[in-house]
Amino acid sequence: MRVLFVCLGNICRSPTAEGVLRHKLREAGLADQVEVASAGTGDWHVGSAPDKRSQAAAKRRGYDLSAQRAQQVTRADFATYDLILAMDNSNLRNLMDLQPPKCKAELDLFLRRYPSQVEEVPDPYNDSEHGFEHVLDLIERASDLLVIELKERL
Repeated sequence: MRVLFVCLGNICRSPTAEGVLRHKLREAGLADQVEVASAGTGDWHVGSAPDKRSQAAAKRRGYDLSAQRAQQVTRADFATYDLILAMDNSNLRNLMDLQPPKCKAELDLFLRRYPSQVEEVPDPYNDSEHGFEHVLDLIERASDLLVIELKERL
């Protein structure tokens, strides 16, 4: 099983989701059964490490994002991944425009799949430190539920 998280630049939300899910999969004993990655719909940060504020917030909770590097989503990803989860509606629309017909991947909005008071993971890039903590709160809760879903699929 392969999961791809997607946001705009692949330096805040999607790498955080990748790091959190990888950690939770290891804890659940599923790390060898599920491949996790992240990408951005834009190309501005390709090759860059996650935002320092994302890394710091994640590190405070025991997640290490330091080895990740930003990449841009491609049409080939729709054949590679089983599940592609967008962080917000704008990126979901961009993915739908890129999605080839009859592709393998299931495409959805990350938080829509899991009960939450909000549908989108907000972009914390222009926010305070609190914004990065809020993003982690949302991603952690949704990732717990995603692990349960993945267990059922395997």
